[in-house]
Amino acid sequence: MRYLKHARTYDHPVASEITPREVYAARRDWLRWMATGAAGAALAAWAGRQALAQTRGPGRLAALSGTPSKLAGAMTMEKLTAYEDVTTYNNFYEFGTDKADPARRAGSLKTRPWTVVVEGEVRKPGTYDIETLLKLAPMEERIYRLRCVEGWSMVIPWVGYSLNELIRRVEPTGNAKYVEFHTLADKAQMPGLNSRVLLWPYVEGLRLDEAMHPLTLLAFGLYGEVLPNQNGAPLRLVVPWKYGFKSGKSLVKIRFTDKQPDTAWNVAAPHEYGFYSNVNPTVDHPRWSQATERRIGEDGLFTRKRPTLMFNGYEAQVGQLYAGMDLKKFY
Repeated sequence: MRYLKHARTYDHPVASEITPREVYAARRDWLRWMATGAAGAALAAWAGRQALAQTRGPGRLAALSGTPSKLAGAMTMEKLTAYEDVTTYNNFYEFGTDKADPARRAGSLKTRPWTVVVEGEVRKPGTYDIETLLKLAPMEERIYRLRCVEGWSMVIPWVGYSLNELIRRVEPTGNAKYVEFHTLADKAQMPGLNSRVLLWPYVEGLRLDEAMHPLTLLAFGLYGEVLPNQNGAPLRLVVPWKYGFKSGKSLVKIRFTDKQPDTAWNVAAPHEYGFYSNVNPTVDHPRWSQATERRIGEDGLFTRKRPTLMFNGYEAQVGQLYAGMDLKKFY
């Protein structure tokens, strides 16, 4: 009798067959290893390799690899959300308000050529094409939790680099206090722009220190491939301690300003969506409790919602940004 050895079970790049004797020997060696003091020290590295073994996409899009990040908080070891769920359950209102609309309609989005304008309170404004941005800094693979204000969550392996890599190069002036992000607004490619649900273009913003935080990611890929259109191709923001709508997709403009930006959802419903929008289980949205969340892919009949973590579990890394602030007032 033969057994199949799979890359998710063993740290091996391809599948191969092994005998029952080899299975027994591997289990015996593993138990012995766990009994030694070295086990605890090496467990995190082992878990990281196992997690990264699962971060490959289905090969539908161009590969985009990154070095596993060593940044504190950047590599959660939670179970990844399936690629199919990540790419078919989306909020991207430029393509429609139904969760399935982006996957159905975003094929019309043309991601080449693509440029991003950087302007405002910077000493070195300019226009960057996507190829330049892809080479601006070394790519990292980061596994982040994503929490939607609607009460659901995912765990996604992104590929990109810290936004501060770009910010440092454009040299913000002393007047720069906030960073404003604009999503593409092209009715020829984005049928959802005919809707009046929001004012277009979609605008989001961060305080400069939030934008400079190393966990704030400029993402170009997920699951080891370039971003699918429905997930914000060719580049997007990922701010893991904030609700998902703060992470603008398909960016075309980054503007530095001395005033807090008027952001899309804050303009549409200021009593529901604050500027900061940090994940906070103690401050409910008027329509959704934030105390718990439903992890996409855990939809069994007896699956309980999981408690939501303060700052989505990144409190140790970002809590100091909000020291002394009333987070119920600045929601």
